[in-house]
Amino acid sequence: MHYVSTRATSASAARNPQQFSDILLGGLAPDGGLYLPAEYPQVTGAELDAWRKLSYAELAYEILRKFATDIPDADLKALTARTYTPEVYRNARADESSADITPLRVLEDGPKGTLVLQALSNGPTLAFKDMAMQLLGNLFEYALAKNNEELNIFGATSGDTGSAAEYAMRGKRGVRVFMLSPHRKMSAFQTAQMFSLQDPNIFNIAVEGVFDDCQDLVKAVSNDLEFKARQKIGTVNSINWARVVAQVVYYFRGYLAATTSNDQKVSFTVPSGNFGNICAGHIARMMGLPIDKLVAATNENDVLDEFFRTGVYRVRKPSETFHTSSPSMDISKASNFERFVYELVGRDPERTHALFRKVDTHGGFDLSGAPGSDGDEFRHVARFGFLSGRSTHADRLATIRDVADDYGITIDTHTADGIKVAREHMQPGVPMIVLETALAAKFNETILEALGQDAERPAGFEDIESLPQRFVVMPADVGRMKSYIAEHTGL
Repeated sequence: MHYVSTRATSASAARNPQQFSDILLGGLAPDGGLYLPAEYPQVTGAELDAWRKLSYAELAYEILRKFATDIPDADLKALTARTYTPEVYRNARADESSADITPLRVLEDGPKGTLVLQALSNGPTLAFKDMAMQLLGNLFEYALAKNNEELNIFGATSGDTGSAAEYAMRGKRGVRVFMLSPHRKMSAFQTAQMFSLQDPNIFNIAVEGVFDDCQDLVKAVSNDLEFKARQKIGTVNSINWARVVAQVVYYFRGYLAATTSNDQKVSFTVPSGNFGNICAGHIARMMGLPIDKLVAATNENDVLDEFFRTGVYRVRKPSETFHTSSPSMDISKASNFERFVYELVGRDPERTHALFRKVDTHGGFDLSGAPGSDGDEFRHVARFGFLSGRSTHADRLATIRDVADDYGITIDTHTADGIKVAREHMQPGVPMIVLETALAAKFNETILEALGQDAERPAGFEDIESLPQRFVVMPADVGRMKSYIAEHTGL
């Protein structure tokens, strides 16, 4: 299995074939693009039938071995077995089994269709990011130990990626984590989860700005190839291919748990800001998983919803990016969207590069085919199965109340966005699976507003906001950031 950059010509890709281990520790390709397989491995009906009987760890091994062909089978099987255990994913609700890792719960089953919630937040930081990040931590440690190397992870978070990465990497040999977050724009719980960590290999940096400023800093540092090499910089953001492919697994798991035969189709609704989570669903569909629709649910920062309705991708400025009650989706420049656009334009790297240069220079592009637009490729979107919708703070509150009243469970704000939008796209005969993004305790301020009472907290998180916090505040300045990294690595 070889990998190509979304911005590389076929000639350059042929001269420099990349395998899974070659791109595991990095993020952006040297040309600024994102990695994708040269072609997607296909899954047969017989494989799907056999996979219905597997544990989550066994399923993860079967899927990942199609992409990580250069890692010995025995090693990969040991890594997935060590990662996906009930002990790691132990924060299940009272009516769920942690042994299921990602249990499904049917919320509605009526004439409008079936609505299912897939729990993805049973990991150590109570967010779906743990599903990939715990594996990434073990993969990184494995790869570094083989070559006696070190890695300095430089990433950005709008809320959940940071804590998931830090909990996965804390104490890992040869790894330091430098994590950027927008200053005072995460929930109190999210902030405390990250900033209360006292591990010497964890560095939290609160950036004066919004998440897109943090993300731009990560890309700027990653594009300085000399600095990146000297400082041994890697990333765990969803631009990292290994993280995206690890998320593919729970789409297969959700499908297999919701159906009894391969003749059935399902749809997925995915709360989406950076496009990484739903991009994994797109990859699963390209592999042959019988997915009917992939529905992107956005909040008030509706860049992706606008594109899937109109064909116009219009990045918002920081001043136009809203601070909402589903803050992990307060994103106006979706990093992983480039992977889908690459597919949309026929895997043409030069075309992809030109479009994203226009994002940098003009703030977006228009593929609607209207007079004066940049192209007409939006007409191809339907064959990839994408739909979208938008949710607001008022929608969030109403959905949280509805789900609590009707089903006796408390959902977080991002999952509420997903359920609200999912209800707009349900079809009879096609189960709609909503991917849960986090447990409600992480966003208690809004839960209190919606329900008049605090969200239940898993054991061990009762007083997390009162713990001492360790972080620095910095401006969105690339030079200052590089100096800080160099100072704390000693390289």
